[in-house]
Amino acid sequence: MDTSETKLEVARPVRRGWRRHSEEFRARVIDLARQPGASTAAVALANGLNANMLRRWVREHEAGLAVSSSAAPSSMAPAAPSFVQLPMVAERALAPAPHPGTVDVQIHRGSTKVAVTLPLDSASAAWLREVLG
Repeated sequence: MDTSETKLEVARPVRRGWRRHSEEFRARVIDLARQPGASTAAVALANGLNANMLRRWVREHEAGLAVSSSAAPSSMAPAAPSFVQLPMVAERALAPAPHPGTVDVQIHRGSTKVAVTLPLDSASAAWLREVLG
């Protein structure tokens, strides 16, 4: 039996460092992700990026645009939405209800039809709850 020691070398995984992306690359993928109908996840996958990282880049880019546009001179800034007065038609008097204080109920079950006109009170409401159950 061999009792000599043998050293086993275990392969260590390659340690991955942070990748650095150029500003041009970031600008290109941000523009691709901001296109109408573009999927951020698809753009990220096509460019070897994590979708959450690309979303963060887009969010930061849009926040930077918002900050820079608010710092722009007022002559260059787009007009803010304001209240728009719309012409109003004079209110017409509503026609009175045909039977004030009553409600018409029609119940259809199978071939049977029941039509009832009830006064608006608690007894009628209780009857309707019981019938419609």
